[in-house]
Amino acid sequence: MNLSDMRARLRTDLHDEDSQNYRWTDGELDRHVQHTVRQFSLALPLEAKTTLVTAAGSRDLSISTLTDLVAIEAVEYPVGEFPPSYVRFSVWLDTLTLLIDGTPAGVENVDVFHTKLQTIDATSSTVPPRFEDVIAAGAAGYAAVEWSSFATNRVNVGGQDVWREYLTWGQERLAEFQRSLARHGRRNAVRVRRLYAPATPPADQTTVQEP
Repeated sequence: MNLSDMRARLRTDLHDEDSQNYRWTDGELDRHVQHTVRQFSLALPLEAKTTLVTAAGSRDLSISTLTDLVAIEAVEYPVGEFPPSYVRFSVWLDTLTLLIDGTPAGVENVDVFHTKLQTIDATSSTVPPRFEDVIAAGAAGYAAVEWSSFATNRVNVGGQDVWREYLTWGQERLAEFQRSLARHGRRNAVRVRRLYAPATPPADQTTVQEP
């Protein structure tokens, strides 16, 4: 679903399908979609892997090319080993520093596993189809709340309480959006993220070990 498709879906949800008398312009709805996608990205960002290269004698790597970066999850160096060799690292501004004992001898690959913002644009979307309802709910909620604020104390053909109805409806959509983020967010997902071999085997609750 691209941006145009999402906008059309929002107009249906908002009952704003009279092209001669739209309540929201395309630009306004697009802004609400992008706001929602950004909020969504902080809970369910896009996973990515980028290969950077070292310079001789330096532990620092520039991450300025990692556009729309949300967080760096892991760094593999040297690459190609099995099991993978993940190393400790620090990040300050646009510099990632490998916290390793020695320094690279020359140009070597470093695989950076990171997350980035999801996108919906004129031609494509990185948001998984199963979450399109979540984006639609959030964007519609923001649009309705904005319109209710604009319509307060204005004459409306639907009656003086139209703004209140939009406010209530919008708040319900935003609450649904926030619940979805809480339910599906990465922080609440069960993920295997161990990047090292445990020092001792995990405890087996079915076995009694002697002291």
